Amino acid sequence: MIIIQPSGGLCNRMRVINSGWRLAQERKERLLVLWNCNPELNCPFEDLFQPVKEFRITDIRSVANPRKLFYQKTARTYLTNEEILAHRGPDGRLRTDYAQNLKSNIYIFTWEQFYPAEDYHLFLPTGKMQDRIDAMTSGFGSSCVGVHIRRTDNGPAIGKSSTECFIECMEKELDEDPDTRFYLATDDLEEEKLIRERFPGRILSNEKRCLRRDSAEGIQDALLDLYCLANTRKIIGSYFSSFTDIAADMHKIPKTIAGE
Repeated sequence: MIIIQPSGGLCNRMRVINSGWRLAQERKERLLVLWNCNPELNCPFEDLFQPVKEFRITDIRSVANPRKLFYQKTARTYLTNEEILAHRGPDGRLRTDYAQNLKSNIYIFTWEQFYPAEDYHLFLPTGKMQDRIDAMTSGFGSSCVGVHIRRTDNGPAIGKSSTECFIECMEKELDEDPDTRFYLATDDLEEEKLIRERFPGRILSNEKRCLRRDSAEGIQDALLDLYCLANTRKIIGSYFSSFTDIAADMHKIPKTIAGE
C-alpha cells in the first residue's frame, strides 16, 4: 500500500494526490490519502470534492494522529521532498527504476509533484460547490479572461509578476478584443480595488470571499476561484504559482505569466 500525506495549500495537495495515484497505478498498489486539516488548509476533503473510487481518503486533524503515526512507523519506505527531488527526472516524474524498486508500505509526505498531471478527473467539486461555480461562470460568455494575482505569501510571484505587468497584459487583451471581461482571483483586496478602478465595469470576482486559509469557508472560496479561472478562455497568471498552473491545466487553456 502507498500512504500519502500531501502538504501545503490546495493546489499543491491536488498535484501530490495526482502523483500518488499515478505511482499507485504503476506499482499496482492501493492508495490511501491522509488529508491533514491544519492552518494551511483547514477544510475536510469531503467539503470540497465528491467521493472518489480510485483511492481512500482519511481526514486527520493532527500530526500526532495515532493512525498516521502507525503508518509512519510501519512504513518500509519513507519519501520526503528531498528524496523526491533527488530521484525526479528532467520530465518531472520519479525515475522508473527508482519507483519500481521502492519497498512496499510506502509513506510519502511532500508538497512536491512527482508525476506531471495529465488530468484532474479525481477532483469533482461537491454539488454545493458546483452550484456556486456554475452561478459565477454563467455570466462569463466567450470573451472572459482569468486573472490570478498572488500577493500575500508568495515572494517570487510578488517580485516577478508586478501589478504593472498584469495591467499591461490585460490592456493587450482589450486591444485584441474590446469585449473582453476579466475574472479576477487574488488574495489581496487592495489589489482588487486598484484593478477595478483601472478597468471599470470589466471585473468579475467573488466579492464576498473569505481569505482565511485556516477556515473551511476560505478554502471553499479558493476552490471557487480555481474552478472559475479554469472556465475562462485564457489565464493571465502569477509567476511560480501552482494555483495559476492548475487552473490552466484543468481544461488545457492557454496562460500568460505576467512579467515573463
